[in-house]
Amino acid sequence: MAPVESAFMERTIPDTIVLFDVDGTLTPARNFVSQEMKDCLAQLRKKVAIGFVGGSDISKQYEQLGNTILEDFDFCFAENGLTAYRLGQQMASQSFIQWIGEEEYNKLVKFILHYLADLDIPKKRGTFIEFRNGMINVSPIGRNCSREERNEFEKYDLANGIRVKFVEALKKEFSHLSLTYSIGGQISFDVFPTGWDKTYCLRHLQSDGFKHIHFFGDKTFEGGNDYEIYTHPSVIGHSVQCPEDTMRILAELFP
Repeated sequence: MAPVESAFMERTIPDTIVLFDVDGTLTPARNFVSQEMKDCLAQLRKKVAIGFVGGSDISKQYEQLGNTILEDFDFCFAENGLTAYRLGQQMASQSFIQWIGEEEYNKLVKFILHYLADLDIPKKRGTFIEFRNGMINVSPIGRNCSREERNEFEKYDLANGIRVKFVEALKKEFSHLSLTYSIGGQISFDVFPTGWDKTYCLRHLQSDGFKHIHFFGDKTFEGGNDYEIYTHPSVIGHSVQCPEDTMRILAELFP
């Protein structure tokens, strides 16, 4: 690993890092990064350090951003930074299951499965609970749905508040646990220990002494999974609605 003081000195603006959400920011939701975006990031990286921070595990980021993410980004933060890479080298990780314990975890999963069984929605597919290193991801329709079904559920959810009501039920049932529930993407929400949101990744940046930390995200509203880092006092937040917004703002900030 390169010495901290020289790791980014070749950049035009070495004291600045730009972090990106993945879905809806670098790529369309659950889709692939465009060559235009990859070219944009390559040019940006000549000026500043860059990194992504996503809620999904690292395999999902490989699927969306390509097989060379460890070479294309200075920092790769999967699961909000609970799995982290700096200049291609893996950093320390954390475990949700160790934090919550098997007994409470089993109660949580049992409640979710009962709620899902009683949930009356037009379509259900598969993989309703996805266990990750730093969280669990819950999807009422199931993560095995097609892209068309994903889009249909998003509209239905916006009209009927399926995920919002689900989260409220969990908050009431597990009020004794310090858990955060974050709605992100089109079909799911994350459950993780309070403080393990996207701001978790910021601790990995402390030793590099960046003076300016920019963050781009599309779920920056309260309750969205970009909200905490977007509003963090150490971060300059940029709210976008699509990858084209991201590229436009980058062109304005770093011409």
